[in-house]
Amino acid sequence: MQSYNCPKCLMDLPLQGSTCGTILIMTSQPRALSKSQTPDQMPPSLNEEAYRRIEEMIVTLELAPGSVVSEAMLSERIGIGHTPIREALQRLAREHLVQILPRRGVIVTAIDVGHQLQILETRRELDRLIARSAATRATLAEREAMAAVAQSMEAAVKSEDLVSFLQWDNEMNRQSALSARNMVAAAAVSALHSASRRFWFYHHHGQVNATLRLHVALARAMASGKSDKAAEASDRLIDDLFDFAHRTLITRT
Repeated sequence: MQSYNCPKCLMDLPLQGSTCGTILIMTSQPRALSKSQTPDQMPPSLNEEAYRRIEEMIVTLELAPGSVVSEAMLSERIGIGHTPIREALQRLAREHLVQILPRRGVIVTAIDVGHQLQILETRRELDRLIARSAATRATLAEREAMAAVAQSMEAAVKSEDLVSFLQWDNEMNRQSALSARNMVAAAAVSALHSASRRFWFYHHHGQVNATLRLHVALARAMASGKSDKAAEASDRLIDDLFDFAHRTLITRT
């Protein structure tokens, strides 16, 4: 019988229930993706697709900081109706990637190093918690899916395909949030990852290998099922991102 790690009593239990009275509801397991498959080949809802497309345009600077956009423009550009676009923009506003100005439109927010440092300070604690929990609580299928993500991330590093890498980084975050089984932590940190990725993409100037390989190492550590190893890999990545953010201050002076 398949078992499940209960988030309350932290015991491996049959799927029917737990000793602490928690009702365990299983959703379908994430399927492992092949190395040639990208996350955007998985069929999302229209709301999720609209969010994913606009978020990627902002993170990769296709929509530059300071750009003014509208629901109508985005709807025509990506071929999705106004309602999903509106929902996506509201979500992006909560993530501080856009600012919605009534009767004036939507502005893509500026990139600010002070904001990035605050994001990283918060992410350090949340990312470590999620990495440790994901390593501990992931099912075998979820660990296999994470290992496949790590392989695809490494392939993107070798081919120097940064857009593909960012897509797989997003998938790593999604998989780890699912495996951690802590909806509070996952919701809190999901609002921080996009702004952090955009900051990195804006400032990276081709110096990418070390940081990208730390992402791969984190994915592999979570796939290993070793919680301490995953927590250490998370801290090493955040340390590197802190150093990167501080270096942008030096280059500006």
